[in-house]
Amino acid sequence: MTRSIPHRELRNNSAAVLRAVQAGETFEITNHGEVVALLVPPNGTQPLSIRPATRRGGFSDLRGVRLDHPVQDDLDYLRGER
Repeated sequence: MTRSIPHRELRNNSAAVLRAVQAGETFEITNHGEVVALLVPPNGTQPLSIRPATRRGGFSDLRGVRLDHPVQDDLDYLRGER
């Protein structure tokens, strides 16, 4: 049987939910009443397929920049603007 729980309950009671999943229970995780995920026990006969990570966004292609002051100064300044 599938139980439906809000994401907040999953966050607050993750250990209990995971124990229930380990025992064979299935959960639908909802966000604002909409199902966003299924939490199911793994199929013991098939291993999980793991794919290699992919590089996205091209961040490694960006040129490095040297600042004349610590980054923390900028962060402190931005936090003061809130």
